[in-house]
Amino acid sequence: MRLLYRGEMLRLGVLCLWRRRPLVFGVPAKNLGLRKVASGVSPPGSTSPRALNIFDRDLKRKQKNWAARQPEPMKFDYLKEEVGSRIADRVYDIARKFSLALDVGCGRGYIAQHLNKETVGKFFQVDIAENALKNTLEMEIPTVSVLADEEFLPFRENTFDLVVSSLSLHWVNDLPRALEQIHYVLKPDGVFIGAMFGGDTLYELRCSLQLAETEREGGFSPHVSPFTAVNDLGHLLGRAGFNTLTVDTDEIQVNYPGMFELMEDLQEWRDDGK
Repeated sequence: MRLLYRGEMLRLGVLCLWRRRPLVFGVPAKNLGLRKVASGVSPPGSTSPRALNIFDRDLKRKQKNWAARQPEPMKFDYLKEEVGSRIADRVYDIARKFSLALDVGCGRGYIAQHLNKETVGKFFQVDIAENALKNTLEMEIPTVSVLADEEFLPFRENTFDLVVSSLSLHWVNDLPRALEQIHYVLKPDGVFIGAMFGGDTLYELRCSLQLAETEREGGFSPHVSPFTAVNDLGHLLGRAGFNTLTVDTDEIQVNYPGMFELMEDLQEWRDDGK
């Protein structure tokens, strides 16, 4: 996703991914269930051993729980609603019914609300924040809520026909592992459709803060989270085992009267990198 700050305008580019897992003959799909390996919500302080711990996942869980408890969540959910709708449109583009689907980092169910029973039979929604799962939006698809970390999915191999994810994977410490987990739970010839913030997100806001801090302090510290470069995603997905890769970059423009109004929204989204 790309975010530019030009006085009173912010430009958000949404990166959409469409991935298919290769069909492997002779590999039977297993029944849905919990894996015996490390899964679910990670205990405090636990991380993937190979990950660089950029984000405090315990703090991220608290932030998402706080945001889900706010009295007017719809006031700040417009971007999540828009991206969730676009992902649902991608699902409808596939002439196929998905018996079992999974939303990784579902929040309040921004994708599921746009889907119907003719397209998805049953929907599993996974999020790290229990308050988000308790306050999901109204939907017609039968759903199951699962409290779990995106890096530790508690499902068996070859479980889901479809996996979706909207504006969540940019917060994981080990993105390669998260993609491998998604590939693991997908059935052969399953589909993964997701959206995450790309490398140029908040570019102009980042530059504005850096210039201001350099002028006043003689140097600067990062105030915006790092994001994955678009060019790197194809490699990461291929390494995770996906093929037939398609990467699209969408741009969404959001107007604000000033930088502080933007930062208020970022605080509610908890996408401010703090």
